[in-house]
Amino acid sequence: MNGTHSSPQESRPLSAALDETTHTVVAGKVRHADTFLTRLRGLLGTDGLAEDEALWISPCKGIHTIGMTFPIDVVFLDGDRRVVAVREQVVPWRATRFIKRASSVLELPAGSIRKTGIAVGNQFDFVEGEDH
Repeated sequence: MNGTHSSPQESRPLSAALDETTHTVVAGKVRHADTFLTRLRGLLGTDGLAEDEALWISPCKGIHTIGMTFPIDVVFLDGDRRVVAVREQVVPWRATRFIKRASSVLELPAGSIRKTGIAVGNQFDFVEGEDH
């Protein structure tokens, strides 16, 4: 990924999260939360994720939904962007356990894991621009 830098308060936009194992575009509009402030804020203050949206948080080993008003699906990725754990339908006011092998987390609309066939072991990639 050849990233462009944004202000510390804004997450960087990416064009897509790809499950290379299933050849599926999991989300066409991905924001990358990779600064202290963007990771701290996460999805707080939003009304939810549209069907084609996601938030990729890195570094990250666990998440919480305290203060959120909607459930999400959570995909834990290792340093090679391989899925090491998934959590479906994480409801508001919950926290996941820390996943030791995870280095980042992809937050998706509830139901996305089942809909797209994401499974432990799948390989992910993130792209910028219109290459997908």
